[in-house]
Amino acid sequence: MPPQDSSNDSIKRLLPWLVAIAVFMESLDTTILNTAVPAIAAALQVAPLSMKAVLSSYTLSLAVFIPVSGWMADRYGTRRVFSSAIGLFTIGSILCGISNSIHLLVIYRILQGCGGAMMVPVGRLTMVRTFAKSELIRAMSFVAVPALIGPMLGPVAGGLIVGFLHWRMIFFINVPIGILGLYFIYRHLPDYREERIDQLDIIGLILFGAGVALLSYVLEVFGEHTLSGREILSLLGLSIVLLLGYGRHATTIPRPLLRLGLFRIRTFRAAVTGGFITRLGVGGMPFLLPLLYQVGLGYTPVQSGFLIMPQALAAMSLKMTMPIVLTRFGYRRVLNYNTVIIGLILVLFATIGPGTPVWLIVLQAFCFGFFSSLQYTSMNTLVYADVAESDTSMASTIASTVQQMSISFGVASASLVAALFIPDRFTSDPSQMIHGVHQAFIVLGGLTVLSTIVFRELKSNDGDNVSQHNVIVPQGPQEIAVTPAATTLPTVSDRPPDRASV
Repeated sequence: MPPQDSSNDSIKRLLPWLVAIAVFMESLDTTILNTAVPAIAAALQVAPLSMKAVLSSYTLSLAVFIPVSGWMADRYGTRRVFSSAIGLFTIGSILCGISNSIHLLVIYRILQGCGGAMMVPVGRLTMVRTFAKSELIRAMSFVAVPALIGPMLGPVAGGLIVGFLHWRMIFFINVPIGILGLYFIYRHLPDYREERIDQLDIIGLILFGAGVALLSYVLEVFGEHTLSGREILSLLGLSIVLLLGYGRHATTIPRPLLRLGLFRIRTFRAAVTGGFITRLGVGGMPFLLPLLYQVGLGYTPVQSGFLIMPQALAAMSLKMTMPIVLTRFGYRRVLNYNTVIIGLILVLFATIGPGTPVWLIVLQAFCFGFFSSLQYTSMNTLVYADVAESDTSMASTIASTVQQMSISFGVASASLVAALFIPDRFTSDPSQMIHGVHQAFIVLGGLTVLSTIVFRELKSNDGDNVSQHNVIVPQGPQEIAVTPAATTLPTVSDRPPDRASV
């Protein structure tokens, strides 16, 4: 049930902070380990290449277990599942910190991923059910900031911890954050659940989970020559068969694990599909920028991390501007024009070389951070524009699953594209590295612009019930259109929205 009016304001004030804690923990953990790989490998007496399993096991478990998060929230309640997810993530962090072998570390990273897989989707679902659609953009803009800060701070934090403390502190840093989050969750998080719950689609979970995990694994090892070409093609074929098998299975049962019928809603389809393509391009930046700064330009890991930080600072300082932009221009124009701008900024990164002044690099990073944050906020809120209240849990699950897949695939795509333009992938020649990364920026910029093909499907009034762009407010026998210049924004009805036509 929704929270009572007497405590509604308090919940709305605290809930974004609670979800932000979970988002920050999950996003930080995806990158903080990267700069510590050599130190951990030396401590565990394994080759650095063997640490790839530690990095990939976390993202694989995220992709596999996210689809079940919506069902868990509906069955056991958002408060119980959200607190259990943070508790599981925190326990996994402690176990990772005390691990003395790579095999245990991989197992505990999977445990971390199980908790992380439920934190963000359930937190986002709680936000959608707490805030009216007219308030959703502002609330989601706030929660989107730590999602950008985590990956930006990760390389810097990992380098500083390894340099001045101990690598185990990388995992222990999650413990106080998790305990603080649990305290506030039990006191302030609303508890939503469905009275009638369908049985969990076990067959669908096996087919989809195995297919996604296998596909992610193939992309992780592709180009490293740890498997032969025939083995990689066989695994790729098997993953495609499993995913196609799930698609077939989902059409034969009334309540599948992921209800693909939601893609018949135009706004949902555009947000999820366009977001997937966009993140394939933008998602490779956390991989390419450190490569350019450290190997190509000779900066230290800490210096390169500070050059990336303006992206997060832009998202933080301009987060209140994003709802105004969406209100003024609407989703269709914002997503189409903003996507082209992001693609052009990616291409401009190809102009950075040894003679580029630092202030220009910082300016480009700042612009990239603002427009990327605007893009993510727009796509994440458009997902729910025309989704009925009863389908918000499923919509959140699908959106989070596709988002995690696109992030993993984006890094893999960036590494593959860069490798195509570097003759010797083991080279330490800065000029060759700069050339390869520059070409990768151009390719990924073009890939990002391609997502406008999907966003052009939107109509000019799509998502107006969320953005309040040209909202119509009843005024007696007449209806008055509220223009973006209006000083007072109308309240959108809480009734379930009509679905957009295909």
